[in-house]
Amino acid sequence: MRLYGPLSVAEYLRTEPDSPFRREYVGGFWYGLHGESAEEDGTSAAHNLIMGNVLGTLHLACLRLGYRLFSSQFKLHLLQQAAFYYPDVMACPGEPKHDFYATAPCLLVEILSERSEWIDRHAKYCAYTALPTLQTYLIVEQDERRVYAYQREGGKWALTELVGQGSLPLRCLGRTLTLDEIYAGVL
Repeated sequence: MRLYGPLSVAEYLRTEPDSPFRREYVGGFWYGLHGESAEEDGTSAAHNLIMGNVLGTLHLACLRLGYRLFSSQFKLHLLQQAAFYYPDVMACPGEPKHDFYATAPCLLVEILSERSEWIDRHAKYCAYTALPTLQTYLIVEQDERRVYAYQREGGKWALTELVGQGSLPLRCLGRTLTLDEIYAGVL
């Protein structure tokens, strides 16, 4: 993955809607989300099915709470780090204050791919878990039934790894999410 820049936040926001592919932005530099051309911008069938399963499963819980549930087409702005990411799934209380990005999620989900694995496990983990509103960060494998669930417990983060079967409490949504729901029709 190559970084491009420097670019100001204002310039990134101005040019992102017209970009031929989605770009994430970190500290003045950007990179293509799934590639560096329109032909490369895309994900696998398994990735899309898993994302759809999570969105479909959590949709009603979010509506009942007055939360908004977003897919990977909506940005997350990390104010302290001058960064914009496109999480695969994001749940936020209330209406976002901006039309194109949110700043205060309670739940973030990233579905691993070969290209994104290092970023999701390291850079995004550090960035996401610094958000004071975040309660749960899920990293979901797409080639096997395995989920890494980071849950805020007081001022610390606890990791639970589920393989094959099991359920994860999503405290901010008042419900659980099972591996059967995540991987329905996939694995």
